[in-house]
Amino acid sequence: MITSDKTAKEIFFEVMDNPQRVPFGFGEKAVLVNVDPQKAYTRTDLYKTAYETDPKQLDYTNQLAERFRTLGWPVVWTHVAFLDSAEDAGVWGTRTDTPDSLQNIKYGSERSEFDDRLNIDKERDVIYTKRMPSAFFETPLQSLLVWHKVDTVIITGGSTSGCIRATAVESLSRGYRTIVPEECVADKHESYHYANLTDLHLKYADVMKVAEVLSWLDGQAKSAE
Repeated sequence: MITSDKTAKEIFFEVMDNPQRVPFGFGEKAVLVNVDPQKAYTRTDLYKTAYETDPKQLDYTNQLAERFRTLGWPVVWTHVAFLDSAEDAGVWGTRTDTPDSLQNIKYGSERSEFDDRLNIDKERDVIYTKRMPSAFFETPLQSLLVWHKVDTVIITGGSTSGCIRATAVESLSRGYRTIVPEECVADKHESYHYANLTDLHLKYADVMKVAEVLSWLDGQAKSAE
């Protein structure tokens, strides 16, 4: 095992500045999967469970979503919410039981609501409630991707070390090119955030600047004209 005195953030930027593998790259058609951008995790002014890495994260997410709609490509939003009994949280909900605990994000609660800063088109976008880390687990996401014949999954949201990582690993495992725009994901602590971005980039996904993703989408739109 390699040891180092460098921070996770320093290692991440070192890896990004010195690419050592061929990227998976974009395919022909993508889906945008926005993982749990709900108030429990985005409203740092309201909830101690919330986090912010880039203050423009939700604005970038809105920009991505608008590009996808212009292309006629699917936009997916997920959020977590559980029954009053919390039985649908399973063992995941057994570690703590406080007002801030995961299993106490109840259906219809403010914590389960999407952040008001998001531009969600409820006429066109797809909204799933998920109960476990991956956006694929026990949701219709796989069927949606098959229907739309996508080969690329672009993931935003949080947390980087939890639901983003789980969704990205499962995306790759299902054969999709997986993209994580750096500015569009967040975590509670920079150590978890950057350590997982590094690991994702080296193994399971392409971590890239959101500007690169937006540029690709603009290119797709021009090609379709």
